[in-house]
Amino acid sequence: MSGRRNLVWLGLTPEPERELPATVAALRGAHHAAADPPAAAERAERSRVERLVLHGTQRGWLRYLSEVTGLVTAVAEGSRPGDPQAALLAAEVVLDHHRMLIGLPGPGYGRTAADRQALESAVRTLRAAPPDGDRG
Repeated sequence: MSGRRNLVWLGLTPEPERELPATVAALRGAHHAAADPPAAAERAERSRVERLVLHGTQRGWLRYLSEVTGLVTAVAEGSRPGDPQAALLAAEVVLDHHRMLIGLPGPGYGRTAADRQALESAVRTLRAAPPDGDRG
């Protein structure tokens, strides 16, 4: 294996880096009511994403996005509290990212098949959710 880091995955859309920190912090915060204040939680999430993008690997990034998928699907299923609109935004961002993996070399697209399926289902559920966000 080469000592060079494969960076091709960084050429995908910047939306996850932009959109996910605030959205994921909100989804995590809904579950941990006594946790950090929202601004601190968002800063921590933004810092985590930044570390992954600047120093991580595609595998680590996909693990993070899989974690986000877990949060989204739990909100969609009603097994975790959370704002359906925030979950929908996160689902759409991650789903778009995963769909673009088909254009990259390597196993990323195949690795995300189960997450894509889960996200597609969550998007359908969340789009059908009542607009007032009263899901649990």
